[in-house]
Amino acid sequence: MREEVSAGGVVLFGNAVLLLRKFNGDWVLPKGKVEVGEDKQDAALREVLEETGIHIDIIPDFVSKSEYTIQNRIHKTVCVYVAKTDDTQTIIQKEEIEDYIWLTYENAYKNLKFENDKTILHDAREHLISKDLITPEEV
Repeated sequence: MREEVSAGGVVLFGNAVLLLRKFNGDWVLPKGKVEVGEDKQDAALREVLEETGIHIDIIPDFVSKSEYTIQNRIHKTVCVYVAKTDDTQTIIQKEEIEDYIWLTYENAYKNLKFENDKTILHDAREHLISKDLITPEEV
């Protein structure tokens, strides 16, 4: 089985969460493959920038790791960090992304396609609340 590692972010702008829509219609968190010799945080920064044109700052002390198998051929590990941005101009990577949207936490959670992305978003929010970085009402 082939091993694949990806990294990405729960990207926050104020109290909004960034989601990307793939060409198959699925709403997902921004993420992509870690390149050879690249650490996961650097990959998350690069992938978000490549897919959205947005520069992010990773908030320390949180990473969510999910693992799954794709069609019994690829074992995938995904590491997602929570990050904030002040960038307001989003430029999507037209080869991979159809659209983007900034949503409240509740609406982002409802729109995410995959349960692992929902779990990551939930855990990121709980982490931010536990560290007093946000109040439950903010995100």
